[in-house]
Amino acid sequence: MDTAINLTSVYVSDLIGVAILLIILFSRGWDLPARKDESRILLALVSVSILNCIADLIVFRFDGMPGMFNYCLLLTDNAYLYLYNVIIGVGTFYLIIKHISHSSKGAYMVIFWIICVLEVVLLITNFFVPILFSIDDNNMYQRERFYFLFVVLGFVLIIYAYAYYILNKIQNPSLRYFPVIQFLFPVLLGNVIQMNYYGISLQPVSFAVALAAVSISLQHECLYIDKLTGVYNRYELDRALQKRFMNNKIRVLAMMLDLNDFKAINDNYSHDEGDNALIAFAKILQDSVANEGTVIRFAGDEFIVLVHKYKDMDPKLYANRIRARINTYNEKSDKPYKLSTSIGGKVFDPSQDDYKDLLTQIDHLMYADKREFYKKHDRRGRRNSDKA
Repeated sequence: MDTAINLTSVYVSDLIGVAILLIILFSRGWDLPARKDESRILLALVSVSILNCIADLIVFRFDGMPGMFNYCLLLTDNAYLYLYNVIIGVGTFYLIIKHISHSSKGAYMVIFWIICVLEVVLLITNFFVPILFSIDDNNMYQRERFYFLFVVLGFVLIIYAYAYYILNKIQNPSLRYFPVIQFLFPVLLGNVIQMNYYGISLQPVSFAVALAAVSISLQHECLYIDKLTGVYNRYELDRALQKRFMNNKIRVLAMMLDLNDFKAINDNYSHDEGDNALIAFAKILQDSVANEGTVIRFAGDEFIVLVHKYKDMDPKLYANRIRARINTYNEKSDKPYKLSTSIGGKVFDPSQDDYKDLLTQIDHLMYADKREFYKKHDRRGRRNSDKA
């Protein structure tokens, strides 16, 4: 195997990586409307990836150059390159978690953190006993015996995240936008080539290409996102229903919800406060459904929830779960108003029901629930509608 470093190829690949990432950065390809958490994670991944490209260029440029300064530079920059594997694994996982369930709680986190801790322990140990890499007396970088273990653990982090994604995508077709192959393929290809051919560097540019794919795909998804609340819009509703009902073996629980007395919030506290109420309500629905279904803003204060992991549960159980979270929100909120909702839900069987009738049926069920609400409450927020 050729052990010579091809500096020209390193410079070219790393600078291409920096150029790609800077385009994402300054064109705000990382900025996803109404999805602040995902935008922050994507921005962080782009930023650390730029540093990764620069650090990679430095370690190849100064490898073998004498002097204590160069030794310290090589030691710290190589350590960052190893740390980057942990950062990109953690970031990718959290980006997927936020994209799917908006929550970082669950048993799946145990394995994830075990892998992260193992990698960090290996990296810290390396400063005292070289087990991943070493800088010899001639300031030459050398891979050590646990190098491949560290790389494998890094791959496991990313693959574990995507396994979690794929398992959820099987149940929830609305997750189709996240680019699985587009991200994994350049990363795996670049790292495999780099591990087998010393002297070239493809890992940094492979992550740059992968992040470009993620940014483009998520920006495309934003066409189907409601800009105010961050949940899906009616474009996604049509696509989700048609795709779901093409498979006539899987039933779906559909619910229509709207806020009671929403007009009163707008009239008494301003439309800005009405927007805040909608945002809070959408967040409650997302937390209630998590990765079990899709939340869609239908119109105004009306939302639709499609539960894809539905089995034999009573629709009232989901309604009770949502109302319990609303009560918790009201108890903790300092708003001068309280949120409440009317809900109409029904289980649809694609082999027997026509999805075109779905919206009409759950709309009628929701208004029946609303009439019961207004029998017990002031009607000041009731809409001017014969159905209500």
